[in-house]
Amino acid sequence: MVVRKKILIVTEYFYPEEFKINEVALEWKNRGYDVDVLTQNPTYPHGEIFEKHHNSWYSKELWNGITIYRVKAVTGYKTSLFKKLLKYFTFMFLGSLVSLKIGKKYDYIFGFDVGALSGMVPAVVLKQFYNKPVTLWVQDIWPDSVYAYGFKKSKVLEFFLNGFVRYVYKHTSSFAISAKGFEQKITPFLKDTKEMLYAPNWADALDKNLEPFEFSKDKKIHFTFAGNIGKVQNLENIIKAFGNLEENYLKNAQLNIIGDGSYLDYLKELVQKNGFKNIIFWGRKPRDEIYRYLQASDFLIVSLTNEPIFSLTVPAKTQTYIASGKPILAIVNGEAAELIKEYNLGFCAKPDDIENIQKIFANAVELSEIEKQRFTKNCETLTNTLFDKNNIIGNLLHLLQKKRA
Repeated sequence: MVVRKKILIVTEYFYPEEFKINEVALEWKNRGYDVDVLTQNPTYPHGEIFEKHHNSWYSKELWNGITIYRVKAVTGYKTSLFKKLLKYFTFMFLGSLVSLKIGKKYDYIFGFDVGALSGMVPAVVLKQFYNKPVTLWVQDIWPDSVYAYGFKKSKVLEFFLNGFVRYVYKHTSSFAISAKGFEQKITPFLKDTKEMLYAPNWADALDKNLEPFEFSKDKKIHFTFAGNIGKVQNLENIIKAFGNLEENYLKNAQLNIIGDGSYLDYLKELVQKNGFKNIIFWGRKPRDEIYRYLQASDFLIVSLTNEPIFSLTVPAKTQTYIASGKPILAIVNGEAAELIKEYNLGFCAKPDDIENIQKIFANAVELSEIEKQRFTKNCETLTNTLFDKNNIIGNLLHLLQKKRA
């Protein structure tokens, strides 16, 4: 009788929350592995417990043959920094207790490092106490992201954060990184060389049978941003650049902003106060309908503020934009911009250079259909090669199973 290998996935977020790790777990299950998940009760993105779920201290449920172990989640963190920090510490503590209770039976531990690094402690304690091989799929870099989101860098904070990062990475066997630039940030915290696999995110599933949304009755060039609307998304500069376009460009263009977030009200006030034209806020839309809006767009916008940490990342939405076959306006520095340039997928501008942003808006309005089709063809090629989901999930599994000294 063949004994099925057992994998424990540790993640702060899991189904019914919408993250790539859901697809990884299902695919590994389909490939013949016993897959369990340790996570919190679902709260993302609204900060409240999902319907039909109870915020109990500990529970167990079955989903598509996958056992999910859940621990209590702190709610109300969208408007409270204290509750957000408490949320991270709660999962670190409760998750570690549960992982130590159940962890001995697993052959491999896989951590989905998509938020605070504290969420990976329940994974690495199994390396520390039971010598289980632990692989982290790194989607965010500490301590850089802590400072990027507003925490003031001090010698005391730096000492504790650096020590914590060293602890987590010391008890990690191997790394998968969603952006190539992460390697240079992880390596200084390692005493020994550890394998790193480039494993980018793939596109969200797109229902291409949906009818395109109608942004306007008049024929215009539609620029669309879809996603979280926070300060780091740099929408303030994008709005200022678009709103101040020359009239001959502006009359033929529309900026569509889809989503919600902490900066939405400020941006609406910015548009109203300056009397900017042809900028429409559409609110949050269901994820499974997003193709309607992408398909109705002429250009899709990827943007982040000019912070060093963001120059190392490729925003997760980028792959979905590429899979939709639409040209991209990359208003970012670093790796994401290099991706757009290298594969000729659209136009790039510096995040802080409003004149430069205006220029690429103007270039896009003037772009011929032949040039648009060239961008579209390049998007299709990249989706079927570098960002192929099955290949990436298979590579993650191979890395997890590698024998190490």
